[in-house]
Amino acid sequence: MGAIWSSTRNLSLECQTKPQVDCNKRRRLSIFDLDGRPRIISGLPDEIAIQILARVPRGCYSRLKTVCKTWNYVLTDSEIFKLRKDMGLTEEWLYILLKDEEEKLLWHTLDPSSGKWQGLPPMPDIVHEEESNQTGLGWTFWNALGNSSSRLTGLVKNWLGRKDSLDRTPFCGCAVGSLDGCLYVLGGFSRACALRCVWRFDPRINAWAEVASMATARAYCKTASLDNKLYAVGGVNRGRGGLTPLQSAEVYDPATNTWREISSMPFARAQVLPTAFLADMLKPIATGMTTFRGKLCVPQSLYSWPFFVDVGGEMYDPAADSWMEMPNGMGEGWPARQAGTKLSVVVNGDLYALDPSSSLDSGKIKMYDSQGDAWKVVLRKVPILDFTDSESPYLLAGFMGKLHVITKNSLDDIAVLQADTSEPTCVSSSSSPPCSSLAASNSEGDGWKTIASKSFGFVELVNCQVLDI
Repeated sequence: MGAIWSSTRNLSLECQTKPQVDCNKRRRLSIFDLDGRPRIISGLPDEIAIQILARVPRGCYSRLKTVCKTWNYVLTDSEIFKLRKDMGLTEEWLYILLKDEEEKLLWHTLDPSSGKWQGLPPMPDIVHEEESNQTGLGWTFWNALGNSSSRLTGLVKNWLGRKDSLDRTPFCGCAVGSLDGCLYVLGGFSRACALRCVWRFDPRINAWAEVASMATARAYCKTASLDNKLYAVGGVNRGRGGLTPLQSAEVYDPATNTWREISSMPFARAQVLPTAFLADMLKPIATGMTTFRGKLCVPQSLYSWPFFVDVGGEMYDPAADSWMEMPNGMGEGWPARQAGTKLSVVVNGDLYALDPSSSLDSGKIKMYDSQGDAWKVVLRKVPILDFTDSESPYLLAGFMGKLHVITKNSLDDIAVLQADTSEPTCVSSSSSPPCSSLAASNSEGDGWKTIASKSFGFVELVNCQVLDI
């Protein structure tokens, strides 16, 4: 690289000693290569120019794209991102999905290295709605924004046992996943119908596009990626008696842009209920999913509003296309938040979950010990405020090799808290005496550090994903 700058300096000195006409002529000619195409950087071979641009932080790309059409093309082409990966220059950004007062979904992304937030283009206003069998075959298009349906309120209320406003939300009940540096939004409801459609956001071109639809229409399904494929498991669909939990699962291959059905979840423990009455009343549902040690781990519950009964879970082996029962300690001890949802995240090969509490600022971070088949407390006094009216008071994410909790602070701002789980004095089993108290100041040494915060108005957390590109 030093030779490149040296040759550039020599060219500049040469221009100073030669007539101005000749110097200008050389400068004009150096803008183009032998094929007459404009060079990426004047005076440099394109191979070297691309390597220079690949080293620029991704947060600067939006401004660099405005320099010229050539730079805009280069910085949105997949080749420069492949080069960044080969050179070990990828960056992890946090993407957060929020819901505002009007029930609209909004995406924002955080560049942890600079602490800067950016907004994403809105998800498409037009979504596909699958017509019911009574209305014939095919697809209809409708404007999701501003649309309201009273039928969905009744259906969701029948299933959840409570009034819900998700019928006013475009993509309500959608699932979110990430794969190969892109965000995926799967299914959800359109009016009273579950959807098969899938949308992908590519941050390299900053745009949404529709990809192949799922084989089964789903809402509230669980997603995870494994071996460069995206899995969709469970969820609900509309049946004659209301919303019906699904046991089916399928996998998406971005290389072929196709979905393929895989073995359905057996829900083995749900099959051993003592009476037909309980079997009809308690519906088996998948309450979470994560990728851990080459398998999909799906905690499960039996559900009848407002009660959730944990029944462990099942694990999927993609190599054998088969399900197996989850270890007892893993499934039965998996911490759950509101409505039985079980969040988790894998950081540096370790599986973490947050065990919430009804009292203020007393949640615990637990880590699964596979050898002992038990969840152990690694951090206490998680600084999460008591948002009783919030559907999702916190989210979990892993990036920069650290566990992070996304929540709201005392100013009602969205805050990203970084955990320090390296202190051995804070590791204990669930029955051990509590570790030393962690203050809510989020200062260094307390086990938590606020790496970013921002006010987005009155919003609720929905989902978060980490993209490494």
